[in-house]
Amino acid sequence: MKQTAVVTAGTAGIGLETALGLAAAGLAVTVVGRNPERGDRAVERINATEPAHPARFLASDLASLDAVRALAARIAAEGPLTVLVNNVGAMFADRQDSVDGIEATFAVNHLSPYLLTELLLPSLRAGTPSRIVNVTSGSIGVAKRTFDAVEPPGGYYGFHWYGRAKLANLAYTLELAGRLDGTDISVFAADPGGAATDMTDGTLSDPKIVSPGLRLLWPLVRRKFQRSTSGPASVAAKPSIFAATDGSLAGRTGVVIGPRVQPIAPFRGAADPRVAEAVRRLSERHAPLASA
Repeated sequence: MKQTAVVTAGTAGIGLETALGLAAAGLAVTVVGRNPERGDRAVERINATEPAHPARFLASDLASLDAVRALAARIAAEGPLTVLVNNVGAMFADRQDSVDGIEATFAVNHLSPYLLTELLLPSLRAGTPSRIVNVTSGSIGVAKRTFDAVEPPGGYYGFHWYGRAKLANLAYTLELAGRLDGTDISVFAADPGGAATDMTDGTLSDPKIVSPGLRLLWPLVRRKFQRSTSGPASVAAKPSIFAATDGSLAGRTGVVIGPRVQPIAPFRGAADPRVAEAVRRLSERHAPLASA
């Protein structure tokens, strides 16, 4: 049976490098993104490597929950799925709402991959042994751990809210791994560590993304951001490729693959069952599997 993979936000940066790695491993890769021109260029680049199976592009605005549902329905209709890499991510200097009226950072970084994953579980069961890889971030270390609502108390600071959304998604990842344990669907998180991408090149240069206390130290903070996002996307993609394909992970689940491409301990807050339960309730309330 042909092995298939879906990579969200796969038209450039870490996502494209991940798609290239999965294609090199013999999977038939679908890259998902908003821009058809970038999608065509990504597919052309992948197919230029003469993979065993040609890549393709599917257009979808992953900030829209109805678009995520439509994407999942299309993929599910095509049969079993071997690998799902939720690579999508976004950080904003100023607060924004998604088309569904939900704060955009939480919608894109957590609700979108949560919903896509839940809707594609039947396809992943049909494709077992299969793997889910959710891309996480070291920014979770500055995140507020309250998930009574989409938006935490206090002012909007893009980097901190990005970290909180990634924390929610990592808590979901670990909970899902436990829920699916024994089903032959493995669930992993991959921390790319950082790279020069469209997201980091723009947003991380704006002091508004951090809290006022960190703004006082902005020259130091900015230098740290610059160092952590100066590497190539091809290196940052290695944890995702490893999580999706490496044989040493066969039969394992709930593992976080760090920037050095080896298992690391998960952030303690993400393993808190109270956090996982709060994230579950919030996700089910704002991203129901069927549209209203």
